Amino acid sequence: MKKLLRSLAILTMVSPAVYAQEGAVSEVWVADQGDGTYKNPIIHADYSDPDVCRVGDDYYMTASSFNCVPGLPVLHSKDLVNWDLIGYALDTQYPEDHFSTPQHGNGVWAPSIRYQDGEFYIFYGDPDFGIYMMKASKPEGPWTKPHLVKAGTGLIDPCPLWDDDGKAYLVHAFAGSRAGVKSVLMVHEMTPDGKSLIGEPVMVFDGHDDNPTVEGAKFYKHDGYYYIFAPAGGVAYGWQLAMRSESPFGPYKAKRVLEQGSTNINGPHQGGWVETLKGEYWFIHFQDKEAYGRVVHLQPMSWHDGWPVMGEDFDGNGVGEPVLTYKKPDIDTDWQVVTPPENDEFNSYTTGVQWQWHANPKLKYGYPSGNLGYYRLNCRPRPQGARNLWGVPNMLLQKFPAVKFVATTKLTFNHRFDGEETGFVVMGDSYQYISLKQENKKLLVCVVRCKGARKGGNEEVLYEQEVDNNTVYFRIEVRDGALCSFSFSENGRRFKTVGEEFQAVPGRWIGAKIGYFALRDGIINDAGNVNIDWFRIKPLK
Repeated sequence: MKKLLRSLAILTMVSPAVYAQEGAVSEVWVADQGDGTYKNPIIHADYSDPDVCRVGDDYYMTASSFNCVPGLPVLHSKDLVNWDLIGYALDTQYPEDHFSTPQHGNGVWAPSIRYQDGEFYIFYGDPDFGIYMMKASKPEGPWTKPHLVKAGTGLIDPCPLWDDDGKAYLVHAFAGSRAGVKSVLMVHEMTPDGKSLIGEPVMVFDGHDDNPTVEGAKFYKHDGYYYIFAPAGGVAYGWQLAMRSESPFGPYKAKRVLEQGSTNINGPHQGGWVETLKGEYWFIHFQDKEAYGRVVHLQPMSWHDGWPVMGEDFDGNGVGEPVLTYKKPDIDTDWQVVTPPENDEFNSYTTGVQWQWHANPKLKYGYPSGNLGYYRLNCRPRPQGARNLWGVPNMLLQKFPAVKFVATTKLTFNHRFDGEETGFVVMGDSYQYISLKQENKKLLVCVVRCKGARKGGNEEVLYEQEVDNNTVYFRIEVRDGALCSFSFSENGRRFKTVGEEFQAVPGRWIGAKIGYFALRDGIINDAGNVNIDWFRIKPLK
């Protein structure tokens, strides 16, 4: 039996309840520099549209998950720098049938997380169905089934505010692709239980003139004023706004409070503000890094004349700019260095928390084997009429964890019939994979590329070689700029680079992902399968 190299957080695909791992430290990206400072990004992985709340001396973060399942990741930290992925709030996307096939770019958009009267709340918008709310007594769950607070297409980016007088409010934006309306923010009174809205919504901000594509709003109250923090200007090159009013319904004055400025951090915006027990202010946001996804940054925040300034005002214009390194938040306890898990020895009875499917999973896609020491993926029929992997739901994938790294896996392919194939893939709008495939009763190593998968691009075979051994080692090296090369070995020592170099690209609103698939041509009563022995991320030498 393989020795477990590190203790991982674990997740079942039938329950969102997950418990944190201990000592899961990445070898390729650690933000904590060990000298009382940190570097940005604090998480070099695709946690888009992050939001954060504090409960006592604990911090909790969630992020957009779009079509990936499980969704709504829940991360925990003691110091805002070291983050542990403790589970997910959403183990199934609703409506279930709709999300049984990949809905790329749809699903969970820009959630918010809050703690109110002893319960955690997550609100999120699904652009095709409306605004949902979930709650739990513990952040690791169990979370309630999503409750539809407001039905409607194009309603996105909701955030609640519970006021001092017992009233509650909700701010949200519009997705122009569905609503035909964008760049405005709405505030609605809400029942204190978060389940429904009261009366008529009020438009509180119109960004068309100077702040187009305003969205992703977060609602706060500070020193007697109501504040809405919201990004504008678009994902890649936008900025962060703060709006202030004496009433939740406005009128609001607006000010730009974070921008790229003289730095190389493009589009610093969309995130959450949190205050520590010692009265420090911090702002968590994302930066779009194309194939690497929307990575997470931490900025110091201060207040000046009633307005927040995030990062540092390097040029003295009153607008903050992102910092690359900074002193860590002041806390009273020592907190170990922790990062979201990457490696997996597949010795657990449950699926590793780092893995997600491209649609609601089914039991027959695959399952852990516990003491048998591998993860089993079954060769499922390719979707009818599929030209590529874009419509395949049974893809087990995880996020890119760093700028450069080496991912190696060992697997055994129990092939039975022609047309069965298992692959190790870098997935995005375009993708490339290395695979084992049975053709004409022969076992082949193949490298296959598909450009423009979302638009129906065809697969192109770059390399084929017959092999005798059904147990192989696949390796993908990712270098600066997300350039990928593929290799394989039959003994785990000597690797042969095959095919062509591949430029990884993002998927639909998500970064590129790495992982597995197992497919076949047609349906049969006992298809082949693959036993994945282990998956390991190491530094690129």
